[in-house]
Amino acid sequence: MSAPVSTVEDAIQAALATVNDPEIRRPITELGMVRSATIGADGVVRVELLLTVAGCPLKDKLRTDITAAVAAVPGVAGVEIDFGVMSPEQRQSLQAQLRGGGASEEPVIPFAQPGSRTRVYAVASGKGGVGKSSVTVNLAAALAARGLSVGVVDADIYGHSVPRMLGADGRPTRVEDMIMPPQSHGVKVISIGMFTSGNAAVVWRGPMLHRALQQFLADVYWGDLDVLLLDLPPGTGDVAISLAQLLPNSEILIVTTPQTAAAEVAERAGAIALQTHQRVVGVIENMSWLELPDGSRMEIFGAGGGAAVAESLSRTIGAQVPLLGQIPLDTRVREAGDAGNPIVLAEPESPAARALGGVADRLALRRESLLGKPLGLKPAGR
Repeated sequence: MSAPVSTVEDAIQAALATVNDPEIRRPITELGMVRSATIGADGVVRVELLLTVAGCPLKDKLRTDITAAVAAVPGVAGVEIDFGVMSPEQRQSLQAQLRGGGASEEPVIPFAQPGSRTRVYAVASGKGGVGKSSVTVNLAAALAARGLSVGVVDADIYGHSVPRMLGADGRPTRVEDMIMPPQSHGVKVISIGMFTSGNAAVVWRGPMLHRALQQFLADVYWGDLDVLLLDLPPGTGDVAISLAQLLPNSEILIVTTPQTAAAEVAERAGAIALQTHQRVVGVIENMSWLELPDGSRMEIFGAGGGAAVAESLSRTIGAQVPLLGQIPLDTRVREAGDAGNPIVLAEPESPAARALGGVADRLALRRESLLGKPLGLKPAGR
């Protein structure tokens, strides 16, 4: 005996509620995307779905996910999906829902709000060529693989390279004036490279850089992130200053190589924390040594640079700055980055991947501040 139609329809709605929008990562029923879902006498379910924008790049994934979910309902003989597009009013309502306020409100940076629980790490270096972007991408992928919700802002506007290294070749989708970031390997990512044509150079002055960073933080819908990583340009220029203004609670990760020249410059990048009142969470030494086939190590760039930077910053800042890890030099790191598949995922047992994973573990387990949290204390009775 077949189930009552009302029961089948309830089951269809429950099945649709299990399908998440690929960009927003929330149920399509909750987002108002399901206009209708009916089952005919022939057992075929006809779903009318409203896309946020015409030509949605993930339309095929939605079709596949909806078909799989609804077809699994007992009594369903087939699934047909009719795609439509939200009206401007519906998009404004969705934008207001996601932002938690009125659609006309000025966007705010969620990570700068007092109640934010997102850990924000700014990955900095004194000079270019030390592998800062590779470290950022691999830390993001490693943290996401550990079950955390992770986002990356490619704040190196002139030298953007994060999308290629993460394999994020999609384009952002706009919902009114809100931007949905592409995702790759479970990491949400935004970069100026997603808005330029081909490999065009970005030629901007300081105010434009500040505005771009502000839009990446406020106009992009990040959702509830556990960790946000920002890949900063080398040095202590406009973007580093803007970051301190926009996200004063962000913490700095310094990347250096072992050589003395790079270490000295890295110390200057870390010392900016004295002026911006940010915390330096630690130092990462990249390209520390090359492991040879016989098991010995060749220290191509010298030794001790990371430890020297950590010790110097500890003295300068007056707080302990640890050396979080030493990443060996490995051609597979470069190869994996060029292929858009970070080495922590491509070859997790390689020495470089294990070292990067160790740093990710230390960042993921950082003790949270008790500032502003109720401790549940009660006055003792007399």
